[in-house]
Amino acid sequence: MDTPPLSLFGTPDDAPAGPPICSAKGCRAPAAWVLVWNNPKLHTPDRRKTWLACEEHREHLSQFLGVRGFLKDVVPFAEFTG
Repeated sequence: MDTPPLSLFGTPDDAPAGPPICSAKGCRAPAAWVLVWNNPKLHTPDRRKTWLACEEHREHLSQFLGVRGFLKDVVPFAEFTG
């Protein structure tokens, strides 16, 4: 399995300046999807974290979170209301 993404954005204050980009390591593509997740061992049930994904990395990042039981939702970036 590939290395997990390193650029994780939990809040807008954590995000870099400029257009939102994919959270996959080394990817600079524009974000097209928001992957909403929660690690129940670390977060309260109502807490939601987000990763951004381009079209190419959406499935890989979803699988990475899904096999761990963290993935809660996948939403088109344009529709995400956070």
